[in-house]
Amino acid sequence: MRRVAITGLGCVSSLGHNVESFLSGTREGLSGVAKTTLPDADQLTAQNVAEVKNWDAAAYIDRKTLNLSDRFSQFALAAADQAMTDAGDISGDRTAVIVGTGVGGAVTIEEGYDRVWRKGQAKVNPFSIPKLMSNGPPSLIGLKYGVTGPAFAVSSACSSSNHSIGTAFGMIRRGEIDVAIAGGAESSISFMGLKGWEALRVISPDVCRPFSKDRRGMILGEGAGIVLLEDMDRAKARGATIYAELAGFGMTSDALDMIQPSMEGAARAIRQALNSAALDPSDVGYVNAHGTGTPANDPTESKAIRAAFGTAADNLLVSSTKAMHGHGLGAAGAMELIATIGAISSGIVPPTINFTEADPECDLDYVPNEARDRQIGAAISNSFAFGGLNAVLAIKSV
Repeated sequence: MRRVAITGLGCVSSLGHNVESFLSGTREGLSGVAKTTLPDADQLTAQNVAEVKNWDAAAYIDRKTLNLSDRFSQFALAAADQAMTDAGDISGDRTAVIVGTGVGGAVTIEEGYDRVWRKGQAKVNPFSIPKLMSNGPPSLIGLKYGVTGPAFAVSSACSSSNHSIGTAFGMIRRGEIDVAIAGGAESSISFMGLKGWEALRVISPDVCRPFSKDRRGMILGEGAGIVLLEDMDRAKARGATIYAELAGFGMTSDALDMIQPSMEGAARAIRQALNSAALDPSDVGYVNAHGTGTPANDPTESKAIRAAFGTAADNLLVSSTKAMHGHGLGAAGAMELIATIGAISSGIVPPTINFTEADPECDLDYVPNEARDRQIGAAISNSFAFGGLNAVLAIKSV
């Protein structure tokens, strides 16, 4: 099977509108969390979110495309443009576009209800349907770059990005395509969306404290992460910059509960990713954890890591960057893969910020509050979604 190179990166997040601001922010332990700018925020119990700030879509997207783009598609287009500029303009029938989203066009849906019920208007935006569709990002990216190979969306809640990237990885590995524009995008910070998360009682009233004993929940984020994947031999032949090798992918489902996570299902996905990458547990130096900061997720993930890595878990650095950029749902995995690539390429492992107190149920090295210098040869990035949908990516330095 062919090897897969990562040759382009693009990111839009609450830490900034490009990869550089995202990576520097995660290394420095900066927070993109602030009080929401939504109308009627005073009616929300939990008002802190990780919004993409000062977003001017017209600076990145032409007027015609903008009229067809929900906010999540705008993020995806901007991130794809960064990745394509980074890697070089690669398109054609041997290229795929696979972009995940957990929610889709939430902003368009909320705007439609606002027009009809609050403002009393008879009609909604005539492009509401193409704007809210989950396949907006892959379709619009394909149109922009003339990609005539496979183009589709993946929706599996918080694992959407990892499933998208993992699917693209498999297609290149098997020789079905040569190049893929893959990742995830999300913009679901809406009034009704936040009320829904509040009702689940998983939103923190202040900040996200992954793996800390006093953690109180997640902080909702938004943004996009896009990576350019290609056949390793092709990348080397054209002299491309290769950030890392995407070496393995594992995915499982728990088949147990829609909300509560399973240690066994997560551990199986980690083992699959290691086996797919031909990695021994001792080869891995860093885990970018799903790390939502919820009472149930963090100890379950910690136990899954221990189950999969055995005694090698004692030497792992584990961190959750969600405390900085928020939980981007369908975009989370792609953003966190970029953070993981940054750790491998720079030798700086991002911290888990807001950490205050160790939890006996979370007994790994979570790189609390300050980045750590360490040369990493291999790493994994975890995504574990509602519905018991687990997806893990493994990367190696080159």
